[in-house]
Amino acid sequence: MSKHYKYWVGGKHVSSDDKHFVVDPYTGSTVGITSLATQEDINSALDFAVEAFQIMKSMSSYNRAELLLNIAKRITNKKDFLANLISAEAGKPIKLAHLEVQRAISTFTIASEEAKRIQGEVIPLDNVQNSNVSKGILTRHPIGVLLSITPYNYPLNLLVHKIAPAIACGNSFIIKPAPQTPLTALVLGEILLEAGVPEKTINILPCTNELAEKLITDDRVKIVSFTGSAKVGWMIRQLASNKKNILELGGNAASIIDETSDIDDAVLKSVKSAFAYAGQVCIKLQRILIHEDIYPEFAMKFVEETSKLIIGSPANEDTFVGPMISVTEADRVHNWIMEAKKQGANILWGGNKKGSIIMPTIFENIKSNMKVWNEEVFGPVVCLKKFKTIDEAIQLVNDSKYGLQASIFSNNHASIMKASNDVEVGALIVNEAPSYRNDTMPYGGIKQSGFGREGVKYAIEEMTEPKLLIM
Repeated sequence: MSKHYKYWVGGKHVSSDDKHFVVDPYTGSTVGITSLATQEDINSALDFAVEAFQIMKSMSSYNRAELLLNIAKRITNKKDFLANLISAEAGKPIKLAHLEVQRAISTFTIASEEAKRIQGEVIPLDNVQNSNVSKGILTRHPIGVLLSITPYNYPLNLLVHKIAPAIACGNSFIIKPAPQTPLTALVLGEILLEAGVPEKTINILPCTNELAEKLITDDRVKIVSFTGSAKVGWMIRQLASNKKNILELGGNAASIIDETSDIDDAVLKSVKSAFAYAGQVCIKLQRILIHEDIYPEFAMKFVEETSKLIIGSPANEDTFVGPMISVTEADRVHNWIMEAKKQGANILWGGNKKGSIIMPTIFENIKSNMKVWNEEVFGPVVCLKKFKTIDEAIQLVNDSKYGLQASIFSNNHASIMKASNDVEVGALIVNEAPSYRNDTMPYGGIKQSGFGREGVKYAIEEMTEPKLLIM
């Protein structure tokens, strides 16, 4: 019989009669059962979070740092259990699930360090004639209750990227996990409690979209941090226009491979970026722009390397491409593939579907109006396209409503610097795939890709307000 996971309200386990079954995307079996929070639970959690804010903001930076380090240690003690749970409920290959847990440990550790160095500045105010004030002191202060809304693809680390900086700077929080993967968040609740997080701070609520909207609009919530689709993110921005937002939204990452690049290195890194976790990563490589002089060699080697990928059960240590999160999502991606094929695109590899698994698919002869080119496919699909000049390549990268991350493989300094100046993204990565992310770096995009930045130090800045003291 599947385990029942209760949710958290004010540090206490709670359940309702509205049962929610969490399904393994690969086998279709039930991973666990939880239940959906009620309106009464939502109100109670909001009240607890407001009270918890008074506790959290009064903590010393030393105590916050020790608390965060204790959480990291307790995740380490449960790392195998957490990795297996992530793999089961998210369909993530087990190697990648272990990597996600390790990153969560690192994120809490980084937050522990950053908790001790939230600094301000002294501002000279005697810089105008007849000023009777010599200086002002600027400090940063926590804002209040954070609402954290997280996606299914990184059910642990993307959640940690919201609550670790919140704890570091003294905010309280409410967590609304993705409906496909709530169990990891609920287990994290136990870890937070055991580590010494004040009870009233622990509010983790699987709930309907209707109740989530009430959380977003409630005046007791002061910050909304959301990771997910652009459509939902900008709707949240409208609903929460009177409070702080941090929005990490969609992407359509491109990579430029110029004639000076190391082709073998670019192929290996690009294949991993395009197809890891069945492409269910917002900075996965979707568009590859290759200089016409090296296109035939790159395309041949890219197909050859793709053919070596192990596809199948996420529980298998060798699996690189597992299932989509659901058969419905697999159907959507497959429909986009078939649509592009009918519109004249050529499939170099893949294109098939079996249950929730989409075979890694490589396109060429792509037109700019095809969904696999101009929308976020969020699946194991990649498009190859030739270019003649670096200006043309940059124009093709920018031909997108998204601007999260991109990369350039090149040994030409002038081309790298031109791309750095002209490519419209939050981050440009050189000689590495656009899916690179270090948990310390400022992470976020422009255009439809979001608003604000994550990365612990930068999230702390988003989650605090500057206050000026004038003596």
